Amino acid sequence: MLILGIESSCDETAASVVKDGREIISSVVSTQIEEHKKYGGVVPEIASRRHCENILGVTRKALADAKITLADVDAIAVTFAPGLIGALLVGVSFAKGLAAASGKPLVPVHHIAGHIATNYLSHTNLEPPYLCLVASGGHSHIIEVLSYTEFRVVGRTHDDAAGECFDKCARAMGFPYPGGVHIDHAARSGDPAAYKLPHPVVAGSEFDFSFSGLKTAVINMIHNTEQKGTEINRENLSASVQNTIAEILTDKTIRAAEALGYRKIALAGGVSANSGVRNALSEACRVRDYEFFMPEKSLCGDNGAMIASQGYYNFVNGITADMSLNAIATLPVST
Repeated sequence: MLILGIESSCDETAASVVKDGREIISSVVSTQIEEHKKYGGVVPEIASRRHCENILGVTRKALADAKITLADVDAIAVTFAPGLIGALLVGVSFAKGLAAASGKPLVPVHHIAGHIATNYLSHTNLEPPYLCLVASGGHSHIIEVLSYTEFRVVGRTHDDAAGECFDKCARAMGFPYPGGVHIDHAARSGDPAAYKLPHPVVAGSEFDFSFSGLKTAVINMIHNTEQKGTEINRENLSASVQNTIAEILTDKTIRAAEALGYRKIALAGGVSANSGVRNALSEACRVRDYEFFMPEKSLCGDNGAMIASQGYYNFVNGITADMSLNAIATLPVST
């Protein structure tokens, strides 16, 4: 079964053809990073306009690369929530138009569920149930994947997401947007124990996250150093920030797994590309003899393949939409 997946929730316009939820036939991503870099972050209005300009070409190329036409796909899957509302509307409107014109079923996909599904593309043996840490610029969740279409959130951020913390700390250190990749690179030559940083705790919420205090501590440290006329060692601070975020994410995830009885853990989302996070969670699972799964780095960012993969599982489980489907900026993934 071939599913065409369309993704436009933030600043990547993407389309992909995936077979049976597991095999990528084609995947095309048009990124806007260079344009948004000059503003230090994603400008929603610009993102929406670029999606309008790019979505037809990206989708045509995905079909051409797969050596098929729209008539050959079994369904059209699209991200409808959550994300930037204007950006989502471009993808949803385009997918609805394709579905109406072709008579193909329309399949709504939750963006976080899509990130989780990247692991099905990288690991053909992975099946629910398992516990998944989803960490990105907009999300930090610990999720029970009860089935391919049923999810239960057991931990979430109360303020900043992990990726947002990476980017804001990087900006304070003078790195260009997006900052997370620059921290990752600088951390390789830094000392993770050079700076003592806080590990915020959310009272009464054992598995929830809070990264705002960590971000503030880093910014204050940089400002205080500047006021004293001295300089921060960016490599050491990068290593300390990365190590702290990785420790927080890993500790919460492992404690949730122990409490809920999971011995199979997955990692997903944009932050899953970070080497510190990948290594920390992988090692924590190794010493406990847990099964551990993470996507290939090429699938960590937003892409159409993850939407097509999750779209397949939604479709075979009877989850479709009609022409009343609308974009939703904020929507929990829990059933």
